[in-house]
Amino acid sequence: MRSRFTAPSARLALAAVAAVAVTATATATATADSRSTAVRACVTKDLTYKVSLKTQAGGYFLVTAKAKSGVTCYLEGVFPSASFGSSADTEVSPAEHAASDRITLSGSTAAYAGINPKTTNNDHGREFDFLHLAVAGDETNAVTLALPETATVDRPVATNWHADPADAVPFPG
Repeated sequence: MRSRFTAPSARLALAAVAAVAVTATATATATADSRSTAVRACVTKDLTYKVSLKTQAGGYFLVTAKAKSGVTCYLEGVFPSASFGSSADTEVSPAEHAASDRITLSGSTAAYAGINPKTTNNDHGREFDFLHLAVAGDETNAVTLALPETATVDRPVATNWHADPADAVPFPG
């Protein structure tokens, strides 16, 4: 009978030691992961955005993206997900046919994308004062940005994200 009372106590002690060991391992793993140098992909909320009007190449909007304080992430060299309204004909199409280099954002490092709201040579289009923008793949968290001036939109295009604003000029096709 005595062994019956001892066995549960021994099992409880063994379980307590095992729990401490698992907790210590999990803590060590979490600490190692937090010191990891791996940079993750940016999501829309990681960044701050500025839109400016440029006159080169017939006029376009230059979007500047920077990482928020304390954030380090990267943008793939693909065009941003953007639209001027909610209908499909106001969504930007790619102005480039190949991916650009990946850009790591942190501190004052910026990424740039050029958006040409009107690629047609006619009097058609609709006017918009705002741009809806998201990092590709994170469209459900899009931000709405005020444009520096009203844009007439007809078949808009966007360049990929670039490290140099001179590479983000959406030249007319």
